[in-house]
Amino acid sequence: MTVLVSLAALLAAGAAPAADPQGDKAAKATLASASYRAAAAQLDREHDRIVEEIVKLTEIPAPPFKEAKRAAAYRDMLSEAGLTDVEIDAEGNAMGLYRGTGPAGGPVIVLAAHLDTVFPEETNVKVRREGTRLHAPGIGDDTRSLAVLLAYARALKANAIKTKTDILFVGNVGEEGPGDLRGVRYLFTKGKYKDRVKTFMSMDGTNPERIVTGGVGSKRYRVTYKGPGGHSYGAFGLVNPMVAAGRTVTEFYTIPVPKTPKTTYAASVTGGGTSVNSIPNEIFVEFDMRSENPAELAKVEAQFKTIVQASVDAENAARSTREGKITADLKMIGDRPAGSTPATAQIVQIATAVITAKGMKPAASFSSTDSNLPMSLGIPAITIGSGGKGDRAHSLDEWIDVEKGASVQGMSVGLGILLAAAGAK
Repeated sequence: MTVLVSLAALLAAGAAPAADPQGDKAAKATLASASYRAAAAQLDREHDRIVEEIVKLTEIPAPPFKEAKRAAAYRDMLSEAGLTDVEIDAEGNAMGLYRGTGPAGGPVIVLAAHLDTVFPEETNVKVRREGTRLHAPGIGDDTRSLAVLLAYARALKANAIKTKTDILFVGNVGEEGPGDLRGVRYLFTKGKYKDRVKTFMSMDGTNPERIVTGGVGSKRYRVTYKGPGGHSYGAFGLVNPMVAAGRTVTEFYTIPVPKTPKTTYAASVTGGGTSVNSIPNEIFVEFDMRSENPAELAKVEAQFKTIVQASVDAENAARSTREGKITADLKMIGDRPAGSTPATAQIVQIATAVITAKGMKPAASFSSTDSNLPMSLGIPAITIGSGGKGDRAHSLDEWIDVEKGASVQGMSVGLGILLAAAGAK
């Protein structure tokens, strides 16, 4: 999960979205139903099991592109939860279906949490417990959510809850960094459910008050600058790819961007060179550009490309090219589409009503999550938290608090949103 970057203007201004009678009505009816009460009570009874499953999954390493072992374990747990059509698809997503009362092959609501973490394979992911706090890399982003999805599936199955719409529970790959949303990208472009999804819900992080309704788009490039290289003394005067790279970074940071919609950029990773006494023959720099608005993102990307070429041209004009010229190879390493779900959408209204009814304050926000992809396709999508508290995501000292009261209260929010959206009876 990419951290929250701004509050949506509507709620940042202190105003709640105009009520949707249908969404509000569905939320209130669900929370008052015997089905919801029974499922919520099961979450309370099963809390110790949920914590055990958080620990189990956290201790299975799942770095980007190496989620297979965790996916296999999760597939088995989805099957044990009583879901049907349980499988791992061609991209590596583990999923299972909870059948509603509608015709087979009809619309589905997806509830997803991502399997991958940002941490390399050798990271120590052993969970350490201090009171009600669990400490381990990736435990809150997003392993707790995986366990909560399993708890929801069991609660629906055990209480024979009928829903109008099928629910597809998904543990998806590739949400973090280099994964570039490959799991949900496959789900919506090639997967067997791609034409059936009517609503998408991602569960990411812990905050039960947050509703991500805006997807921050991003473009990421690795630019490799190449030149002839040579001895730092003997070949002095030849073109140097380091200079072209440095000029790109310097000029990149002169690009003007609006504060609203929030648009940002960063030169983030660099490397290359041979030795301290050599003109390098190759240097690379990685760049990140983001915006809440696709048009603003496109503007920054276009200016960035112009700067790269101008930097190369300037270095070739400034020094000798007798042994060869500087070139720059641009490779896109990340492309997350921007998008949004309007405040008037039923899923947003349901989430707002459920969070409010639980005595919390709904906070609509922009972030970069799995919901970006369906948002960009015009499919109603939100990202919500799994409940409880947590902090230090993407760090080795990441933690969550599994104190039962707050944990169950937080989980009950997502449960209510899911059941209302699926038309539970």
